[in-house]
Amino acid sequence: MSPTIIAIIILSILLALLLLLLLLLLCRWILLEDDDDDADADGVKLQQKDMMSPLPVGALSIAIGEAGGRGEQQRQKQHEMMMSPLRGGPRIGASPLPRGLTGASPSPGRVLGKGEQQASKLSFVKEDRQKFDLQDLMRASAEVLGSGSFGSSYKAVLVDGEAVVVKRFKQMNNISKEDFHDHMKRLGRLKHPNLLPLVAYLYRREEKLVVLDFVQNNSLVKHLHDDRKRPKEWPKALFSWESRLKAIKGVARGLAYLHAELPSLSIPHGHLKSSNVMLDRNYNALLMDYTLSPIVNPSQVSQALVAYRCPEYAQTGRIDRKSDVWCLGILILETLTGKPVDKYNGAELVKWVKGIVEEEAVEGRDALVFDKSMETSRPEINMLLQIGIACCQEDMDKRLGLEEAVTRIEQLQE
Repeated sequence: MSPTIIAIIILSILLALLLLLLLLLLCRWILLEDDDDDADADGVKLQQKDMMSPLPVGALSIAIGEAGGRGEQQRQKQHEMMMSPLRGGPRIGASPLPRGLTGASPSPGRVLGKGEQQASKLSFVKEDRQKFDLQDLMRASAEVLGSGSFGSSYKAVLVDGEAVVVKRFKQMNNISKEDFHDHMKRLGRLKHPNLLPLVAYLYRREEKLVVLDFVQNNSLVKHLHDDRKRPKEWPKALFSWESRLKAIKGVARGLAYLHAELPSLSIPHGHLKSSNVMLDRNYNALLMDYTLSPIVNPSQVSQALVAYRCPEYAQTGRIDRKSDVWCLGILILETLTGKPVDKYNGAELVKWVKGIVEEEAVEGRDALVFDKSMETSRPEINMLLQIGIACCQEDMDKRLGLEEAVTRIEQLQE
């Protein structure tokens, strides 16, 4: 054969081998994508479970660590838990820390190195608080409480019976470790009867964990919209006017405290909504997820924080301390009407408020505005409705100031 024919044959063989290699790489890429989809689907299924369904002992390490590994890693961890000799959970002392939290996956019984200990050490904001470590948290029995714009929340019951809430934040990977520590210490110094205090936190570059005390009576949004699914441990009485007003007064006091203690922030709370108001057994309100704006990624803050639903942000791209007042007004109207507002955003929320104003203005129809499950004949209810409407004025100059709103709310009789 001539040299030309030989060269053509060699080139054809090389091209065939190259095409075969490309096909193999494509197949491998598709398999990896399917594996990732399986992992994501597992996470979605976990979040879509009943929000109060119990998870087995040690399940928190899987639930929180699910984002750090692929589907096969997660399935392997679940298999290890199922094979545990200890009644439905992993053997105490043998539960490995998840790769997604510590950056390492130590084998059972292995002593952590100094660097790993530092990476997995919880930072407590108060010295007088009883301490526990991350391994204690990962071994705890757990319940999925819910998921939101930042991530998921879990209830963890430690070995000694103490219950805490673990919140996992994903939208904070642009803040430095030093700045995050400084902000958490700043929050740890806040002290008010209507603030849910910070217990501990953990810094990692891709996600942050925040530990809070567990509040037995759940959130305001649960009492407003999930009355038919009331857990047995909740008070038997329905959510009365007195309980609602008490909750609103607590919210107003806690918000006023944040504004007084954090004068340099444009939105001292920034994320005030009914799901972020916890209620104790006596319906005292405890604010949570407050003062997050300084540590949320700037590119994601407008999507994550509820204060950015206010009309001034839609109109000018800016927010103000009165944006917290707007959120307070929305919370008041939601509490009085019993109508959920999560489905509304931006202009839709303004339209919803205007609809309430128009319906309330029609003579003889004001009682139709209020939640039918509470007594509506008291004049204080109408007075609180007017305060809520005044807090939701689209024009900021006409919107009620926080101090005046708190004063008017405090004057109402339960």
